[in-house]
Amino acid sequence: SSISSPFASSYDIMLPVLEHTLHTWRDPFNLGPCAGLARYAYPKNLTSGRKSFISCSSSTDKELHVPSDIQLANSKVIYSIASATGHNQLAHPESNLRVPAIVSTLENMALTPKFRGTEVVELKHFRPASVEDISSVHERAYVLGLEKAMEQASERGLIIIDGSAPTYATPSTFQDSLVAAGAGLAVLDSVVAASKNSKEPPVGFALIRPPGHHAVPDGPMGFCIFGNIAIAARYAQRAHGLKRVFIIDFDVHHGNGTQDVFYEDPDIFFLSTHKEGSYPGTGKIHEVGRGPGEGTTLNLPLPGGTGDFAMRTVFDEVIVPCAQRFKPDIILVSAGYDAHIFDPLANFQFKTATYYTLAANIKQLAKELCGGRCVFFLEGGYDLKSLSYSVADSFRAFLGESSRASEIDPTFLYDEPSSKIKQAIDKVKAIHSL
Repeated sequence: SSISSPFASSYDIMLPVLEHTLHTWRDPFNLGPCAGLARYAYPKNLTSGRKSFISCSSSTDKELHVPSDIQLANSKVIYSIASATGHNQLAHPESNLRVPAIVSTLENMALTPKFRGTEVVELKHFRPASVEDISSVHERAYVLGLEKAMEQASERGLIIIDGSAPTYATPSTFQDSLVAAGAGLAVLDSVVAASKNSKEPPVGFALIRPPGHHAVPDGPMGFCIFGNIAIAARYAQRAHGLKRVFIIDFDVHHGNGTQDVFYEDPDIFFLSTHKEGSYPGTGKIHEVGRGPGEGTTLNLPLPGGTGDFAMRTVFDEVIVPCAQRFKPDIILVSAGYDAHIFDPLANFQFKTATYYTLAANIKQLAKELCGGRCVFFLEGGYDLKSLSYSVADSFRAFLGESSRASEIDPTFLYDEPSSKIKQAIDKVKAIHSL
């Protein structure tokens, strides 16, 4: 059942309040010439340039750390863990409790290798990403500047490196961020390896932090240090020859950093659904890419109160036709769980069941379009229970098992603003000729 609500913006003011509360008495530490948000030019007409920006070599200097063929043969889920326990600020929503909460729930719900044998594989041995891996997306001056800033972090214990959300750094942040990115690359390696011998390879999930989709090429932003999914997209092209990458970002906030990296790239399609008017203020519906990349960025800002029904419609009417037309070699997912109705930083109405459906549908889409190659990367999600239950239900979707969302989902929801949602969907379909 449901009841009507105008969806007052009380949730919308929580993030600025948190920002004010969490911002320390120090100004953000200067990492160098961090320009922040890009300014987008909006083309009048969409084109479909197909120039490749990279050389699709199948060789790489990075040694691949993948399970054996026997381990991969029967697996349905492959995941890695990078908890970044040293990267933490007291009372900050992006805390070191997030990944352990997920891992604990996976254990409690018998979704780990201990209970599932070869169906579920945890990658325990992987290398951190190299500075070269990071520099495929971020300016080298920023990467080296962050490494240098660890000296100040060691002296002070904690520094603020971006005041807009805010984003903090501790003495371990640089190394933790390399490990997080490396954990994503390791999962990608394993999924690609499995796809060479199976038409239904396992879905990958990088349970990592710090998150990445707000980090811009020349600096950190919005709790994010390095763009984990963007780094993986470039790595997929460079190391595996997977030229065409389709990125789905269902975090409640716009993935401005990922968009910045690929805004002029015709070989990487970035599709984001997010709350209109939310942090960081980017992701307008007319931001569609630039130059050769015109038409390979799709933004669908949705009104407060958006929930399960809207997302099902968006998947069928927007995501599927976009992916079918783009013909990707791999699908990568910025999996943010802060659109959940219980999350404190937004006012969407996703349920745990919404994330189960998304996971199942994306897995099927990857099977139909790109040999099943699909990797999820953890982004937001700040209510520990809804975050961990939603990830666990995603695992169930990957395993082909029924959802347990009813154990946490509320018995009633507010009416979704269906007319506004329909207007947004119709508009984006018209812009992108869907």
